[in-house]
Amino acid sequence: MLAATSKWFNKVIMQESVWKYACLRDLQVSCPQQMSFSWIKLYATAFDGSHSYNFHQQEKHIDWIRIGAFAFDSQVAFLSERLSAPLRFPKGGETIDDMLQSCGSCLLKNIKSGIWLADLQLVRCPVCDQDKCEGTMQTLDARHIELFLCEGYQNGSWEYELLGSHEIKKHAEGASGAIADMKYLRSKTTSGVFDSKSWIGKPNDYQPKAIIALHAVAVNTNLQENEGLLVKYHIMKAGTQGEVVSIRISQQLL
Repeated sequence: MLAATSKWFNKVIMQESVWKYACLRDLQVSCPQQMSFSWIKLYATAFDGSHSYNFHQQEKHIDWIRIGAFAFDSQVAFLSERLSAPLRFPKGGETIDDMLQSCGSCLLKNIKSGIWLADLQLVRCPVCDQDKCEGTMQTLDARHIELFLCEGYQNGSWEYELLGSHEIKKHAEGASGAIADMKYLRSKTTSGVFDSKSWIGKPNDYQPKAIIALHAVAVNTNLQENEGLLVKYHIMKAGTQGEVVSIRISQQLL
């Protein structure tokens, strides 16, 4: 609106430096080394109210909240359904499924570095494979800030693939998920994400909770009596051999 008032304001407001500053300020992240799109487009895709289910599977979407932004400096992610310390780290040579079954976490390589946005999504079942399920599913949905601007995502040629799954066949106190840059897993700010008692709320508080740090994000929803959870990990790559540009950790009551 300000840019429309005069040619001078239009010239000033449309400067890339203005939108770069606004984007980094409002997302509260540091500047990445390189971006493929203009900052005004990046700002729009981050703040226009859109989320991943606006583009695909709209019929399954119920509600969502924006958690915030974090960054990957390295290309290795630590994914976990456990939020309590001490964390159990995968051993070398294990497959993704082995990692998830043994310690409820895994390492994921070839992550697209840069700014990532994180949302908490509530979607209808069956997004999963259980046809009789009529409930809902919680999903920690994280994506690279450039994803919505990429042609492969817009035309649907980039699809989510199942990375692995894990069944918890006993009462689960909460539906949790965390994504962190492995490089900063032991840093002070990231360790706060895994100090779950400080932010998940009291056991009788069933409102979803989320926490964001410079290089990590996590969600948790306390649960009433249940018979366990099915946790699924999905990823999207930028083409068949491309970098990972989106990660989803979903929890569904068994």
